[in-house]
Amino acid sequence: MNTDFSPIINSFKTDEKVLFKKARVIRDKVFVQEQNVAEEEEFDEFEDESLHYLLTEGNKAIGTARWRHIGNKVKLERFAVLKEYRGKGYGDFLVKTVLKDALKEGKTIYLHAQLKAIPLYERSGFKKVGDLFMECDIEHYKMVIEGS
Repeated sequence: MNTDFSPIINSFKTDEKVLFKKARVIRDKVFVQEQNVAEEEEFDEFEDESLHYLLTEGNKAIGTARWRHIGNKVKLERFAVLKEYRGKGYGDFLVKTVLKDALKEGKTIYLHAQLKAIPLYERSGFKKVGDLFMECDIEHYKMVIEGS
């Protein structure tokens, strides 16, 4: 791993306008522009109820995620790292940090993983459950963390 690796992660709600705007920019680049997800599907009615995260390296916002309660479970969502920072450990750091916070809720934790992201989530203990499904025209598997 890069010896200059010194990321910082902040958690926040949407009323933290500056942080939320930075997270939206990352999600727009990754999901809307790169993956052709419709903007109205990416930015949904769950923004205000979710706890959001912003990953920064130096002064640059490079990654984001969120989680929210769904009944008696917690769903992790919207993990995104800018293309030029992928494969350098930032995604793992983001997943582990968000997961650590979500585990404090004492509920089952799950997510919908794109096929190419499955190894990232498996490294943090998630296991695939169920069948392959489509979400926003992208193949996904539901994944659940063991022990949650």
